[in-house]
Amino acid sequence: GSFDPVHAGHLYVARAAREHAGLQEVIFVPAARPPHKPDRVLTPGDDRLALLEAALDGAVGMRLVDLELDREGPSYTIETVRALEDLFGGPDAVELHLILGGDNLPGLGSWREVEELLERATPLVVHREEDLEGALARVGEELPAHLEEKLRRGLIVVAPHPASSTTLREQLARGEDPGAHLPAGCMDIVRARGLYGWNC
Repeated sequence: GSFDPVHAGHLYVARAAREHAGLQEVIFVPAARPPHKPDRVLTPGDDRLALLEAALDGAVGMRLVDLELDREGPSYTIETVRALEDLFGGPDAVELHLILGGDNLPGLGSWREVEELLERATPLVVHREEDLEGALARVGEELPAHLEEKLRRGLIVVAPHPASSTTLREQLARGEDPGAHLPAGCMDIVRARGLYGWNC
């Protein structure tokens, strides 16, 4: 994800997915250039990485891997999955899952090598959309039936979390402290580096 900035909702979703699927750990991979946000200028990777390190400090079952920031070009998820398989000893040595927000479903069919992606990494779809059923049906028209079923089996319904990166950026630009929506330790980094227009 972009994690621009990481917020409490990201950690909430990670915990929900880990518990639902019995995952050993959740890996956070900050994107260098998200393909679906080509015109968006992200906060520098070093700053987003520092915020993630602070957010995950002491978090049980959560880990940060920065391999996308070291890779040139757009951050295609299929390339990341292949790299993670290599990192953990090959596809036979690790079982990967892909945590998706329901808001990712409308464009999922256009992701690079999406069928291979969903074969290699079991999707976990976190319900954050009002019309999740409609979104699943639409993406299902672009995928083989067994992959649509795989998406449906990975559905995780959780109570909505109010935090969003867009809202946090706006609050910080106005000089407002977002409080608990920004994980512990992150506000110190925002202040020290003057991120998101913070100048108080």
